Amino acid sequence: MIPDNKMASGKSEHQHKASQMPPARLSVVTVSDSRTVETDKNGLYLKELIAQAGFVLVDYTIVPDEPDIIDALIETLVKTDTQIILFNGGTGMSKRDTTFDVISRKLEKVMPGFGEIFRMLSFVQVGAAAMFSRAVAGIYKGKVIMSTPGSPAAVQLAWEKLIAPEIQHLAWEINR
Repeated sequence: MIPDNKMASGKSEHQHKASQMPPARLSVVTVSDSRTVETDKNGLYLKELIAQAGFVLVDYTIVPDEPDIIDALIETLVKTDTQIILFNGGTGMSKRDTTFDVISRKLEKVMPGFGEIFRMLSFVQVGAAAMFSRAVAGIYKGKVIMSTPGSPAAVQLAWEKLIAPEIQHLAWEINR
């Protein structure tokens, strides 16, 4: 068993190294059939917090929940200098919710803890309905892809509790 102080020093060493690299570069994708740049609360929220945190916004896009469009966008974004692609929307159970399906087929390495912890945190907010969420994260072609439900409360929860605290560390991990 590894002593707690050894695990803490390894984590702090990684975070220190991560803090020495340039700010993480992110892309934000809202998947919605109805939102526009003016009505996309999630996009506005994420763009503002990315800037406040000193990260770089490489791209911001709204796309309909169409598998071919989502797939093509992922292929375009992985060719840019973005390191982390944040999707919101399209993770539910309805026929129109295909974001999870497209992303999960592409992932070369899955980060199961992201979805597991997100659903655990969501359970506190929404109860058993949290099990309907298909939040997912992983690596594809050297980029981190993270996908959350499209409700503003879900995006805020994911950003504040999971993404923002580890985003620079994630960017460092995929580039080391």
